[in-house]
Amino acid sequence: MSSYERWRMQGSLVWWCMLLLVLGSTLQLVELADVHAVVGVEMLSTTALQESIKKEVYIVVIEGEPVVAYNGHLPGFTGTAKFFTRKWKSRHHRANTKNLVHKYKTHLTKKQDELLDSFFFMKRRPYTKLYSYHHLINGFAVDLTAAEAEALADFPGVISVHKSYRVEKSTVHTPAYLGLPNGIWAKLGGFQGAGENIVIGIVDTGIDPTHPSFAARGQSKAYGPLRKYLGKCEVAPEFPRGSCNGKIIGAQHFAAAAIQSGAFSASYQFASPLDGDGHGSHTASIAAGNHGVPVILDGAFYGNASGIAPRARLAIYKALYRQIGGFIPDVVAACDQAVVDGVDILSLSLGPNSPPNGEPSTFLNILDLALLNAVKANVFVVQAAGNGGPYLKTVTSFSPWVVTVGAGVDDRLYPNELTLGNGVTIPGVTLAPPTPGLGVYDMILADDAVVTGKSNPLFTPADCQVPSLFNKVLVRGKLMICTYSFNFVFGGASMQTVVTTLQALGAVGVVMMVDSDSSGQQYSPIPLPIPAIVLVSYANSQALLHYYNTQTIKGTNGKASRFGAQAKIGNGQIAKYSGQAQQVALFSSRGPDVMDFNFDVADVLKPNVIAPGSLIWGAWTPIAIDSPNFLGQRWAMMSGTSMATPHVAGLAALLKELNPLWSPAALASAMVTTADVKDRFGQPLQAQQVSAGVNPTLQPATPFDMGGGALNVNAALNPGIIFEAGIQDYINFLCATSGITPRQVSASTGRLCPKTLGRSTDLNIPSITITNLQGTRVIPRTVKNISPKPETYTITWISPADVAVTVKPTSFTAGIGRLQLQQITFTLRATRASTATSFGLVTFTGHLGHSIHIPISILNKSLT
Repeated sequence: MSSYERWRMQGSLVWWCMLLLVLGSTLQLVELADVHAVVGVEMLSTTALQESIKKEVYIVVIEGEPVVAYNGHLPGFTGTAKFFTRKWKSRHHRANTKNLVHKYKTHLTKKQDELLDSFFFMKRRPYTKLYSYHHLINGFAVDLTAAEAEALADFPGVISVHKSYRVEKSTVHTPAYLGLPNGIWAKLGGFQGAGENIVIGIVDTGIDPTHPSFAARGQSKAYGPLRKYLGKCEVAPEFPRGSCNGKIIGAQHFAAAAIQSGAFSASYQFASPLDGDGHGSHTASIAAGNHGVPVILDGAFYGNASGIAPRARLAIYKALYRQIGGFIPDVVAACDQAVVDGVDILSLSLGPNSPPNGEPSTFLNILDLALLNAVKANVFVVQAAGNGGPYLKTVTSFSPWVVTVGAGVDDRLYPNELTLGNGVTIPGVTLAPPTPGLGVYDMILADDAVVTGKSNPLFTPADCQVPSLFNKVLVRGKLMICTYSFNFVFGGASMQTVVTTLQALGAVGVVMMVDSDSSGQQYSPIPLPIPAIVLVSYANSQALLHYYNTQTIKGTNGKASRFGAQAKIGNGQIAKYSGQAQQVALFSSRGPDVMDFNFDVADVLKPNVIAPGSLIWGAWTPIAIDSPNFLGQRWAMMSGTSMATPHVAGLAALLKELNPLWSPAALASAMVTTADVKDRFGQPLQAQQVSAGVNPTLQPATPFDMGGGALNVNAALNPGIIFEAGIQDYINFLCATSGITPRQVSASTGRLCPKTLGRSTDLNIPSITITNLQGTRVIPRTVKNISPKPETYTITWISPADVAVTVKPTSFTAGIGRLQLQQITFTLRATRASTATSFGLVTFTGHLGHSIHIPISILNKSLT
C-alpha cells in the first residue's frame, strides 16, 4: 500500500492537519520496497482523489545500460557486461566481480531515485517504488495513474513505460522414454553426475523443501558449496533455516506487485518461497528432481521418479501465487535476480493469456526485453507455449531468443476394463485398484438409490456428491453407477467427493458413466483409493446402461425392486507402454507466432520444439490447491506445456554440463535441429485435433504444431553443426521487423539499428518462416561446425507447396578452426498465388553420420 493510499483511507480532518504540520519535511515510509515522499503536501481535490484510485503498476525503463550490457564508458565505473560472457564465466568465479557490479548497481539506483524524485516533486505526491531493476533492464516498477504514465513517458531520461499485466501458470517414465539412462546420462557418469554444478532457475509458485525429490541427504554425493551462485535463501516460519540444502541452492519470493494489487494475502499465498500451489514443486522436480524417488499414492506404487537432470541444483524464484497467478513486475524482478545470482538455465512455465496490449510489438514487451538481456548474459531461457491449442495463433511465448516448448503425449497409458456379468468387457480409465477377489458384484444406478423426497440444490444424485441423498442399505456392498458430467468440469463436483460419498455408504466401488463424449474428453486419470473406472465414451456408457436396465426389475411405480446387473473392475494402477512416438497434445498452443496485439503474424517459428507434457508425474505439496484431485498428496499427475518446459530445461542443463562454452543459441539449435519429425516407422508425427467423439482426431503435425519436432535428447548431444546467433543479431532482427521503428528499438534496448536494414527473415535461426512471400526471397543462413573433425554435408529439401526452393551450395565441407563457418543461401520463389500455408523441410546430412533439419513455413504467396 502506498503512502497516498494510506492518506485516502485515513481521510479525516485530524489526519490532514497532522500531515500539514510536517510540511517541508521528507516523509519516509518503508514497506515492501523503497517508498519516497516529496517535500510539501497539498490538499487534493475530489477529482484528483478519484484519479488516484485508478493507479496501477507500471515498469519504467530509463536511460543507462543495465549491468549485463554496461561496457564501462562512465568514469569511475568498470564495465560489467564482460562478467556475464561465456568465456568469463568459464574462467573466473563471479564472486570476484560482486563489488564492481554492486558499485554500478548503486549508481543506477541513485539515478532512478533522482528521476523519480524530480518527477513526483512536480506532481506533489509521494510514490511507491516496488522494484529497482538493474541487471536485465535499467528501470523500476512504480504505481501510476494513466495520466502520470503518459507524462512520465515524455519525461527526460525515460526510455519507455510498460503497464503491468498478469501471467498464468501455463516424471517416472519420461527419462526412460527419452532414452536418458543409456544415452546422455551414461556420458555424464550415470544419473549421479547428470547436471553436476549446473543451476536451473525456476520462476514459478515456489517449492516444498520437505519433498524427497529435493532432499540432499541420502544422495550418492554431497552437495558442496557452488561459488558461482550468489543467490540467497529466504527464511520464514513456513520456510525455516535449512530449507536450502545444497540441492535447493537458493530460494526467494517476489510479491510487491501482487501486494499492490490487493490480491495478495501473506497468510494464504505465503510471503516466502514455500509452494502453496503445487505447480512450482511439480515443474522443479521434472527438471532436476532426485533420481529413484518412489511415487506412492494411497498405498499404491506407481514407479520411481527422476528429473531430467537429477544432479543439477535448483534456484527457486517464486513470483506466481495460488489462485491469483502472477504480475509481470514480480516476474521481471525474479528473472533479473536470477541472472545476477548466476543461474545457467531459466525455466518459465508461465505466460500471458494473449499478446500484451499497449506494446508496439510482442517482441518489445517488457518480459521479452528482459529475457533478451538474460540471453545476452549467457542464460538459456525456456518458456511454455501455452495451453490454448489446438487453435492457431494461440502461442504466448513470442521471441526468437527464447525457446518455446509445446506439449507432447508420450506412450504411457493406464488402461482398465469393466467386466460385466455376461462376460462383456467395456474399456475405461482411472488409476484405481480392482474390486476384491475374482467375483462380480451387484450394481446399482445412483438414481435408483435415492431416498424418496431427498434432493440437493447444487448436485444431482448422478453426481454422487451428497451421501444423505442415498439409501445406505441399498448401496452397501454394491458397485454404484454415477455420471461424470460437466458438473465435474465446471460445477464443483469432484472425484474425491465421489470417493467419500461411496465410502460413507459402504459401496464396493464406483463406475462412472459420461453423459456425452464432450464431458468424457475432459476427464484425466487421477489416483483413487477405491475400486473405480470411468467409461469416457458415450457409446460405452450407453452399453453399460442398456445392460443394467435389462437386468434390473422395476415396479409399477418406476422404482427398482431387484438388481441383477453385475460387474467387476480391473486394476487401473498398472501402466502400459505402447511404444508410439510423441503426438502433439490437443491442448498445446499452436503457431504461427504473432508480433502484436492485432495477431499479425511474425516471421518467426513458434513453438520451437515439443516435449512430454501430458499426464506427467511430479512432486506435489500436501497443502497444494492447484488441483483438488491431489489434495493432501505428495505427488500429482498433471498436463500442460508447463510440464513440457522443464523437460527442455533439464536437457539444457545436461548439454551445458558437457559443453560449458555453448551459447544459448547453440543449445537451442542442438535441440531443435535434431528433434524427431517422424516415428520409428518413418511416418510423420501426428497432432491431436478436436473431434466429435471422445478421442481426438490425428493429422500430420506441422511446424506450427511442433516447431522443429519432438525432443530427441541423445541426438541433441551431438548435432555436428549449429546455427549461432547473438545479441546484435537479435537487435538487427528487431530493426528489420515490420511495425517496429528504429526509434522504438533504440528506446527499448538502448542500441542503435544499423544504417542498412536487412529483413527479419535474415535472423540466423534454425527455421525459415515467411509471412508474405512476394515473388522471390533470398534467405541467408550460416552454420558452424562444433565437431572436432571436418565433415562434408549434403543438403536436400522438400519444397513447400506453390514454392520453388533452390540452395547454394548443395554440398560443403564444414571445417575446424577458422573454417568452422559455412554460409548457405536459400532462394524461395512463389510459383502460384495462394493464401494457404505450406510447409517444407531442409535436411543436412554429414558423411560422418551427423544429420540435422530445419522446417520451412510459408503463409501467403504472391507472384509479385
